[in-house]
Amino acid sequence: MKKFVSESAEQTREFAKNYAATLRGGDVLLLDGEMGAGKTVFVQGLAAGLGISETPTSPTYAYMNDYDGRLFHYDCYRIETPEQAERLGLADYFDMGGICVIEWWQNIAPLLPENCKRVRIKKIGENAREIEF
Repeated sequence: MKKFVSESAEQTREFAKNYAATLRGGDVLLLDGEMGAGKTVFVQGLAAGLGISETPTSPTYAYMNDYDGRLFHYDCYRIETPEQAERLGLADYFDMGGICVIEWWQNIAPLLPENCKRVRIKKIGENAREIEF
């Protein structure tokens, strides 16, 4: 994996905006990072890079936010079983041609398609983050 060190939320957004150019419709991106690591900031950069005007917010209570059918931002923190995710229809979006970005993906691991991409964000300072991709 490659690494990028971001010194600010703005740099994280800019990195993700550029990273978006490597993604294609149908890609599933697994996003790792502890609470407060900057996962939502990263998704905001992805959305900007995809030309989506709406600013993503954390889908903690909605489980998944849909941005123009081009970006599906999941937060599976509160999902207790893969079966729960299936009942909520979350796996249905993997085949809709958009880019799926999944936080706390371990909670739905059996449902994930093969060949997922992965990004890890690690806090290394108050504002600094190490991004592995």
